[in-house]
Amino acid sequence: MTDSPPSFLATGRGKLTLTLLCAIAFLDFIDASIVNVALPAIRDDLDFSVQDLTWVPSGYLLTYGGFMLLGGRLADLLGRRRVVVAGTVLFSLSSVVGGLATDSGTLIGARLAQGVGAALMLPGTLSILTTMFKEGGDRAKALGVWGGVAGGASAAGVLLGGLLTEGPGWRWVMLVNVPVCVLVIAGLFLLVEGDRRSARLANFDVLGTVLVTGGMMLLVYTLVKAPDVGWDTTRTIGGLAGSLALLLAFLLNEQRGRNPLLPLSIFRIKGLAAADVTQLVAVAGFLSMFFFLSLYMVNVLGYSPLETGSAYLPLCFGVGIAAGISTKLIPRAGTRPLMIMGLLLAATGLYLLSRIPVDGHYLTDLLPGLMLASFGLGFTFVSVTAAANANVPPDKAGLAAALLNASQQLGGALGLAIFSAVAASRTDGLLADRTPMPEALTSGFSRALLAGSLFLLGAAIVALRAANTHGEAHEVSLDAAPEPVPTR
Repeated sequence: MTDSPPSFLATGRGKLTLTLLCAIAFLDFIDASIVNVALPAIRDDLDFSVQDLTWVPSGYLLTYGGFMLLGGRLADLLGRRRVVVAGTVLFSLSSVVGGLATDSGTLIGARLAQGVGAALMLPGTLSILTTMFKEGGDRAKALGVWGGVAGGASAAGVLLGGLLTEGPGWRWVMLVNVPVCVLVIAGLFLLVEGDRRSARLANFDVLGTVLVTGGMMLLVYTLVKAPDVGWDTTRTIGGLAGSLALLLAFLLNEQRGRNPLLPLSIFRIKGLAAADVTQLVAVAGFLSMFFFLSLYMVNVLGYSPLETGSAYLPLCFGVGIAAGISTKLIPRAGTRPLMIMGLLLAATGLYLLSRIPVDGHYLTDLLPGLMLASFGLGFTFVSVTAAANANVPPDKAGLAAALLNASQQLGGALGLAIFSAVAASRTDGLLADRTPMPEALTSGFSRALLAGSLFLLGAAIVALRAANTHGEAHEVSLDAAPEPVPTR
């Protein structure tokens, strides 16, 4: 009888490694929301137009989602640590440029570059986690912590954004990244072994990279701009059609290519596609909560940036508690029941929040729904992450991580586009009938939150097809023959 391998997570190095990897994830996730509370201050300081101001949050999502698949495949082929370090350097430099920006164009360019850096960082980081922490208890606990970080980062971003904006100023929502990036790079070299590259760039799927990056960026861009230009305009319809054509061309290229960016055999892993779609639909609903509740607190209830951020503090605790419970329940119940339970809890929470009144009170009208949603968020993110990475071979870990996180970014862009249109349509209609502004805004936000709760119900239905892993290891064969990866 052979002894089971010792727990890496039980060692000091294992704990430090997990802390490092989750810090990278937190850095990437939080930057999607940390600027939101600072937007009024940014507008006043850099003289942004209302239309251009939307590019401060959206520019990050655009390149983050557009380059995600490329980042994951580069990590698999060129070495995970190497790609994560390169992404962290780019993320840090662009944060400096953004923090010191003196005009709107420089800040938008820095946010676009930040998104590219994050797209290089995140898939490689998650694949390092899934390869360093083996199947079983170690991986379940590690993914539980990761899921808790991912779920709580949006709320923490709003809180930290409020603290920094009212404290040292909005520029620090960018500059705060720099010292963290320095520590991250040092930690990567100290704690993570460098892995050998398995391919040369000369063998890289350049056409596939251009097609999928162009298609994703055009899709996210079209979704972000649709509420402003209209869903029935030539620009929106053409953008959606163009992105669909690019993505279909990408799939055809991947089917025929010798060294595809996205080996389609990865979808033979049972439940992987369902987990990714669950993530996409769920994030669309979750993001509506943070976005529209923040607008409601600032524009209707008159909260300051600090008060708005502090309102999400209980949610951070709820996500953390749910994530901790999930790590203990996954080996017993599996991921699928936890996903469904989490999504139903979150849907109920958003339904309660959709009933917000004009003269709302935090304790009675916001906190109950926020706490229900926070537990749902924690259960969902942990279980979806575990299901999407179950039984993925090490040489496809970066790709699987990229697919999951690309689903998250696309879901965020899709949710903002759809629900902003829902809210704006309701508010504009009421304003045309001479309804007072606070009532019109509240009704629009309420309608958007209700739509978000319906999306979460839809995600629960999709989750029925996801893998129900208990953290056990299985041998999965993806290819009849090894994938050719020439080295010269």
